Amino acid sequence: MAPRNNLQPFWKEKSLETMTADEWELLCDGCAQCCLQKMEDEETGEMHYTRIVCRYLDETTCRCTQYEQRTELVPTCLKLTCRNINEIHFLPRTCAYRLVLEGKELLWWHRLISGNSGSVHAAGISIRGKVVCEEHVHPDGWDEHIIDWIG
Repeated sequence: MAPRNNLQPFWKEKSLETMTADEWELLCDGCAQCCLQKMEDEETGEMHYTRIVCRYLDETTCRCTQYEQRTELVPTCLKLTCRNINEIHFLPRTCAYRLVLEGKELLWWHRLISGNSGSVHAAGISIRGKVVCEEHVHPDGWDEHIIDWIG
């Protein structure tokens, strides 16, 4: 077989449904914004992000320390898949999964564009240094942690 010219990156060449598990994971930009706890306004249905994160999120790396078991350990943790992504309306505008789904370009700081997994942090997109662990917040005080800096 002859080599292909003008190879496109996998996220431009494939749909989310046809990506391999490794490609799906590579698409994650590592911002951890989807890991922020959210509150829904019961009257309006509007979703509000808080700066509260799960006890299993490593705030330095912005990665789950229990990634493989996350949905068993935290039943409310949502596993994003190609099957449910159309139903997940709280993904940040900067989320690579959302961008690919909408046919948009990945942003300059995404590791697949920059070649550097730290660029998401350098660009100030990640949650690094901006959050508090749920163990330090009383459940009645979540509304005090609502934020508006999501991408």
